[in-house]
Order: sequence, then structure tokens, then C-alpha cells
Amino acid sequence: MSMPKGYKVDRGYATVNELGGLDYRSIAESMTDDGFKMNHATARNVFVKGMSKIAREVCVLHGKECTPQNLKRVAIDPNFQNAIAELMVVID
Repeated sequence: MSMPKGYKVDRGYATVNELGGLDYRSIAESMTDDGFKMNHATARNVFVKGMSKIAREVCVLHGKECTPQNLKRVAIDPNFQNAIAELMVVID
């Protein structure tokens, strides 16, 4: 489903280039090169699904509502994604 004409994302998109991250298209190309046929939309969906699983644990930890809509909203938030990326760098 395409975005309605004139749709503007109010939070923007997360970029973790300074942490060595890739965009969805680069991830899809890398996966395809490794033998797993994937396009950028599938790469995004897989990424958001994984972030949703992390978001669920964070919501439970803080006693917040874990509805699918709330989890997706948290998972696609650039601030949440950047925080998780920074935590991964610190842990590594």
C-alpha cells in the first residue's frame, strides 16, 4: 500500500551510518548476494518485526500497553532505533 499523496513522516527516519549501519536497500542487496532473495521492502519488514520484539520487552519492563499499533509506533521511531543501535555498540 503506497503512502497517500502529500504524506509526511513527522519523526523522520533513523540513520545509523556513523555506527556502520546500512540502509534497507543495501541490506536487501547483501542478503540477495548471500543467496536469500530479498527486496528493500522485505528488509524493512523484517527489521521492524525484530524491533517490535525488542519494543515489546521495553514496554513490558516499563508497564506500558503492548498493543500491535503501539509496538509498531515504538519500533519505527528513529529515537528508539538509535538508542538500540547505541546499546549494541556499547555491549559489543
